[in-house]
Amino acid sequence: MATVSVPLKAEPARPEVRQEHHLAPKSYATAAGARENRNGDANAGADALRSRVSGTKMPKKASSSRAAANGVQKDKKGAQERLYEAFEDANGGHLTSIRPRHDADRTDEDEKEKLGLRGGEKDKLVSGRRAGAGWEKSGIRFAPLNVPLKRRLQTFIVLLHTLSIPFFLSLFFFLCAIPLCWPVLVPYLLYVTLSDAGASGTLARRSHRLRSARFWSLFASYFPARLHRSEELPPTRKYVFGYHPHGIISHGAFAAFATEAMGFSQLFPGITNTLLTLESNFRIPLYRDYLLAMGVGSVSRASCEKLLSKGGPNGEGMGRAITIVVGGAAESLDALPHSLRLVLKRRKGFVKLAIRTGADLVPVLAFGENELYEQVQPHMHPGIHRVQLLVKRLLGFTIPLFHARGVFNYDVGMLPYRRPLNVVVGRPLKVAQKERPDEAYVDEMHALYVEELERLWREWRDVFAKDRVEEMQIVE
Repeated sequence: MATVSVPLKAEPARPEVRQEHHLAPKSYATAAGARENRNGDANAGADALRSRVSGTKMPKKASSSRAAANGVQKDKKGAQERLYEAFEDANGGHLTSIRPRHDADRTDEDEKEKLGLRGGEKDKLVSGRRAGAGWEKSGIRFAPLNVPLKRRLQTFIVLLHTLSIPFFLSLFFFLCAIPLCWPVLVPYLLYVTLSDAGASGTLARRSHRLRSARFWSLFASYFPARLHRSEELPPTRKYVFGYHPHGIISHGAFAAFATEAMGFSQLFPGITNTLLTLESNFRIPLYRDYLLAMGVGSVSRASCEKLLSKGGPNGEGMGRAITIVVGGAAESLDALPHSLRLVLKRRKGFVKLAIRTGADLVPVLAFGENELYEQVQPHMHPGIHRVQLLVKRLLGFTIPLFHARGVFNYDVGMLPYRRPLNVVVGRPLKVAQKERPDEAYVDEMHALYVEELERLWREWRDVFAKDRVEEMQIVE
């Protein structure tokens, strides 16, 4: 008679039963796996017994416990990915993750070794993030060391002009710290306070040598910047150039109308142009002298009328021109890349000036001026925008929160980006001189001016503004 071996009684898995028999605690996953293995072995033994009694061979069955233990799955491509349980909480819940393909051949013991876990420690330890992650690649792009000398000189000249106000102020305070300079600085400060050289209209301090210096070509070629004309301007008339947009610092206006780097005298022979800026800039020590030498004047009404009524062949201002950045500080807050929002609807003072002095209106559109800097967008930070408008109302100017590139990197700093800048001068609009212009005629000339400005945009946007995200808008 055949004897059948009876399997030993299974080791209890419930925690309270194991505690009664003074057995060590066992995790639920271990007990379940052992129970499944025992069930599989018992079923295998029963099948073998039935086979011996009946004399037939039973087919081999794949053990489900073996597949579960291996935890291996195949995707459509046949690549293997191993499932493993990394952590388990006190209630038996667990997190199941898929190993990366390159780690598919690692065992569970390797994972425990990597995490520093041993046995029952895995439900007591929580791992933090890996130190140093994310530093393999910096978010700031640094300039290489082998930059050509010409590009280094371009960056240096643009840096000096961009930081000209802090530079001259620092130089002045440094001189104030030297007692030997006081006998000169005290009379100089009195002169700066009382002088109206910026609004005199004589251009006596204008230096043609400084405006034509070769290093200004490095300034213009940094972007690079180009000046274009729609048609010739006769030197027998006077002109009011309206520059758009303001941008952040109006680099295009300075390069085109305060220097000869872009060939203004060659394109418009016989015309003496004066770029205008705020009167407050002529109260900054040393910086004012730099502006006067560059031929820059004050944007006050008295200064504009004097500039357009003096000089020239007949002494009445013929052949004179002034350049006004019409949008001003308010427009600088809308200087966003790939867009063009012009503050112009209510700006009619320059039109009245042209009518009173008999000067022709000449619109100027600078493609790329807004692309030179990035700044905080008003619709995303309305609180900051309100503060900027308050500063403008109180001081007459505002401070845009902007950034571009640096001297040794391409992402952080106050230097403008190296992006093309094309200044296009439109056709002149002849104005009938009137000492007291009426509102109807002012509105008529203003509408013609806007129409010519829009024509410049339509004709040249596909050439100089290919990356635009919106069309030109006339606001305020």
